[in-house]
Amino acid sequence: MPSTRSAALIAAITAVVLLLTSSAENESPAAASPSADSVKTLRKQADKAKNELSQATKAWEARKKQLTASEDKLKSTLADLGTANAELTKIREPLAQLAASAYKEPGAMGIPALIGDSDPGRALAAATDLTMLTNDQKALIDRADRLQRQREQLAASAQELQSNNAVEEAKLKQEMSALKERASRLTAQLTAALKKLDPNTRLQLTCQKSLVTEARKFPNGLIPARYLCPLPQPGRQLRADAALAFYKLNAAYKAHFGVQMCLTDSYRPLAEQQRIYADRPGMAAVPGHSNHGWGTAVDLCGGVQSQGSAQFNWLQANSKRYEFFHPAWAYSSPFEPWHWEYTKENTPDASD
Repeated sequence: MPSTRSAALIAAITAVVLLLTSSAENESPAAASPSADSVKTLRKQADKAKNELSQATKAWEARKKQLTASEDKLKSTLADLGTANAELTKIREPLAQLAASAYKEPGAMGIPALIGDSDPGRALAAATDLTMLTNDQKALIDRADRLQRQREQLAASAQELQSNNAVEEAKLKQEMSALKERASRLTAQLTAALKKLDPNTRLQLTCQKSLVTEARKFPNGLIPARYLCPLPQPGRQLRADAALAFYKLNAAYKAHFGVQMCLTDSYRPLAEQQRIYADRPGMAAVPGHSNHGWGTAVDLCGGVQSQGSAQFNWLQANSKRYEFFHPAWAYSSPFEPWHWEYTKENTPDASD
């Protein structure tokens, strides 16, 4: 029978083992051994983060314009405040003189001086002068009071604008920083997960069908590379929908023959089509009309180029299950057993 100490040691070891087992079970599938589904989920999260960052960037640009307008208002307010301070400075000396005069001789220009004059004419002139002086003094005092109140309001407004602008700018930076960090983190996780997948699955998950709409906007043979999807063979590309179908065809072909499909051509730029047409007149489509230029046709090798071969026969029997076919014209006019096309876009009588 084990001692109390041994029993405690066994219990501790058991707890550690259970903890490690639980941690392994809870580990993210994409981080350990990712499945296609887990990578798809991760990709959706990364795409969502990317879209959120894009939307936030647009919102940030709009709020930045508002912030710029607020900064302009602040500059204008500070300019007005400077003008008010300058005007106050100008009238500060006359106000001081007026205050000093009233303090030293409160009755010198007031009612007593007017009553003390025995000459009615002079008294009337003095009264007129007193009224004008009083009005001037009152206007000066009123102006000083108005400028002082304006100065206080401008100072308060400037302080509020400065505070609001600082808070808004800090908030914008914080929001953008958080979104960038999230998008970067998810993108890094997605990249790491994709690296662990087999090449064919990786290509399938990175090729976006949404690219098809954009690719169709461009003329034949002038589709930019960013709107095409790469094929397993380096340097070969197709339009997204045709590429996604080709990945499945290639996987079935590899499962049957043990090797990837061999390609000699896929998407063909217009300049290349013009060169081929010049070299082989009557044997190639008129430039601007080739299905290669739409990114929906491939030329195969590895045995497929020989009609009656095992590879050709397998493709002839199975290709339509994976949305590819061998056009009728390619059996005779001209004879091209290597040429295969994406069924959903092309017709049996389409040209090379």
